[in-house]
Amino acid sequence: QVQLVESGGGLVQAGGSLRLSCVASGSIFRLVTMYWYRRAPGKQRELVAAITSGGSTNYTDSVKGRFTISRDNAKNTVYLEMNSLEPEDTAVYFCHLRTSPYHYWGQGTQVTVSS
Repeated sequence: QVQLVESGGGLVQAGGSLRLSCVASGSIFRLVTMYWYRRAPGKQRELVAAITSGGSTNYTDSVKGRFTISRDNAKNTVYLEMNSLEPEDTAVYFCHLRTSPYHYWGQGTQVTVSS
């Protein structure tokens, strides 16, 4: 069983920055790809960024150049550094881990960007 706990969300003005953190329990963290998803009001859940166990990263086009995903395997933590935030980034952000056939989600952290 894996537990994921996100933190770092909040209210920020457009152009501002936030850093999200997600701490995972258990020993598999360093072996798996970690994901950040978000769900905006009235929209489907969207993959924002991913980082492999080796540190390779991928981003959805709308956040490229503004968001950075990173991980600290010693702390079982994945981060999402968000800069130049836009009102369109307002959403609940979730971290996600999968180890077939299981999927694990955190409770989410709210990010609200005011214009």
